[in-house]
Amino acid sequence: MKHCCKRLSFLGSPIAVVLFSGCTISPSTSAVPANDSATAKWMVGQEKAWAEMACGGKSVISDFADDFQGTSPKGARYGKPADEPPDPKTQWSTDCRLDSAEVRFFTADVAVVYGAESKTVALPDSKHERRCLVWSDTWLRRNERWQIIAVQDNRVECPAK
Repeated sequence: MKHCCKRLSFLGSPIAVVLFSGCTISPSTSAVPANDSATAKWMVGQEKAWAEMACGGKSVISDFADDFQGTSPKGARYGKPADEPPDPKTQWSTDCRLDSAEVRFFTADVAVVYGAESKTVALPDSKHERRCLVWSDTWLRRNERWQIIAVQDNRVECPAK
């Protein structure tokens, strides 16, 4: 018997019966929201507010799960940000905007928002630079509350105007 077949031969054994006897597939008890539903529109609004936070906009940190994990454009992992008001002295960004966002529901309790945002930042030489991100944010509904559980940010060249 080839090596690949040995790996699958346990499926006829009593171990497989024990392993798979508890597995059942059942349909979700909740309907999956439409991608243009009120929930999707609310999520896009929250994503817009998050993009505007870099310019001193309202905080949306309450939307983040306690076990949130993000990945920055440079690859560093980070946890849930602190919910502190931004210090005006450290606000280096202007013209923060959500450029696009599309919500896709995978189940009644899982959605991913795919988006793009941009902002203008002040550089040390007093010049300004437009910076653009594309990202994927994963939302999970727990206890009837939608929360952001994971994000992946990627810095990209800004489109020509």
